[in-house]
Amino acid sequence: MDLKDIKAILDLMKKNSVSEFEMEKGDFKVRLKRDGVAHSREDHHEPVMGYHPPASPPQYAPLPVLQAMESRPAPASGAAIKSPMIGTFYRRPSPDVPMYVEVGAQVDPDTVVCIIEAMKVMNEIKAETRGIITEILVSDAKPVEYGQPLFRIQPN
Repeated sequence: MDLKDIKAILDLMKKNSVSEFEMEKGDFKVRLKRDGVAHSREDHHEPVMGYHPPASPPQYAPLPVLQAMESRPAPASGAAIKSPMIGTFYRRPSPDVPMYVEVGAQVDPDTVVCIIEAMKVMNEIKAETRGIITEILVSDAKPVEYGQPLFRIQPN
């Protein structure tokens, strides 16, 4: 990973109001953290970058987004379709066409359920299981985190 890649990640974090990013590839691990409070020009803090050796597991405070998700009551049943990346969640390919799926829609493993835009690339997200959409957990055009549940699905 070079400086250009790190700057691109920082820009994406800023655009989507993401306060923390962590990536691990082999023995290389990078953690980027932005301060979420607005500052004046004099006391502006740049994101902190750090390296943590694999042998020492780091201790992190949970992200505010994850705290909000934890406070949400869990649905009674069903599996989650989770975001495979950080980006912006879109329920339709363009504003003038219908949503990919609605609550009650029957989906197959290859059914596209949404798009996540990451670094100006539109990534189609598939259901990866057969079932019925029981809940849509994210509003259209909102930022999402890696691993964040997007849909609740009742497998069949």
